[in-house]
Amino acid sequence: MGTKRYPRVILFSSGSCPWCSRTKSYLRQKGIRVKEVRVDKDPDAAKDVVRMTGQMGVPVLLIGTTKMVGFDKGRIDRLLGLKRS
Repeated sequence: MGTKRYPRVILFSSGSCPWCSRTKSYLRQKGIRVKEVRVDKDPDAAKDVVRMTGQMGVPVLLIGTTKMVGFDKGRIDRLLGLKRS
């Protein structure tokens, strides 16, 4: 049986954001590889978040081409085709 392939997942976060930490932990717990981009250390990434979402809030997830602001387990699971545990 083959390994399930997931879309690329990018997490825009900051070091002082507890929801960013929860998002990253949740994805890792589910076995999802995540590229993390720290907006507090990369001003260009912060500008990208504002361009994508119209706001500066994090966490912002890119799952494939879908943008998601905030931490929502149900939506993450749906976008990745995961079953809720």
